[in-house]
Amino acid sequence: MMKQFVYFLACATSASALELTPDNWDAETTGKTVFIKFFAPWCGHCKAMARDWEKLMADFEGSATQLVAEFDCTADGHQAMCEDYGVQGFPTLKYGDPSDLQDYQGPRQYDELKVFADENLKPICSVTNIDLCEGEKKEMIEKFLKMSEDELTKLIEAQDEKIAAAQANFESELEKLQNTYQNLQAELQMGMEEIKKGGLSLMKSVLKSKDAPESKDEL
Repeated sequence: MMKQFVYFLACATSASALELTPDNWDAETTGKTVFIKFFAPWCGHCKAMARDWEKLMADFEGSATQLVAEFDCTADGHQAMCEDYGVQGFPTLKYGDPSDLQDYQGPRQYDELKVFADENLKPICSVTNIDLCEGEKKEMIEKFLKMSEDELTKLIEAQDEKIAAAQANFESELEKLQNTYQNLQAELQMGMEEIKKGGLSLMKSVLKSKDAPESKDEL
């Protein structure tokens, strides 16, 4: 019993030390290639993989270039950050450059997670590792680095407005589709009722009676 308690305490301490917040995000992730679990404490799938994830976090604890951590999307002040990273369900696993996280779609057991982390948590092209970049991405980073803060802010705001407009258009068109569906469903129901009132059931009953063999009186 004591060994189990010590093991649980060690896991809990390790997990706590590696839990990210909006306040420590930059300090913990800058210059590192990361593997983040975005979760909710009530999520059943999150609980199911908790032990494997804690073990993986412990494997990379203390690394200067790699980070495996978790982020509670339900904590006060955390939801907006999860929305910014496109988290729509739990758990969501993302990896790579902290400023350009990619979705992880692989298995969620420890052995597979460890293989993936070993192969992918390496220095990659980013603003802090521009020497690893090439081609169009390197040109884009260099272009943005030459811009002033005001220019970048205006550019980001313009792109955010495009995203907001696209989302608003999607929601508007979706509402139209829902209304169309409801109208079509109502029309279908009305049509079915009219057909039934026209005696369809009686027609079928009469036809069935005509097909039945005539009964004969027994002598």
